[in-house]
Amino acid sequence: MTYDYELILIQKDIDYDEIGNQIPIEKKVPILCGKKSVCRTEFYNAAANDLKPEIVFEIHGYEYNNQTEVEFNGKRYTVIRTYGVDFENLELTCEVKRSNG
Repeated sequence: MTYDYELILIQKDIDYDEIGNQIPIEKKVPILCGKKSVCRTEFYNAAANDLKPEIVFEIHGYEYNNQTEVEFNGKRYTVIRTYGVDFENLELTCEVKRSNG
């Protein structure tokens, strides 16, 4: 697979201000990825559990650090499953990020 697309991994951390209030911060790490479609079986099995997989990204496994959100073409996604394809590659199955509320 060729890695022709840019994917942004979003690492969420917490920092504190001078009086101890928590401040959420995001660290965005751009990487290259391949793009795949979600297979039919995976789509319907996930739908039974109220998940809506939309896209699969293939990345190098060493670049991934258990991030739960990614950004692709200006759209945010939630990682709902990871799958090690082989020793080096990892698939991230993602759904569109749902809003709070």
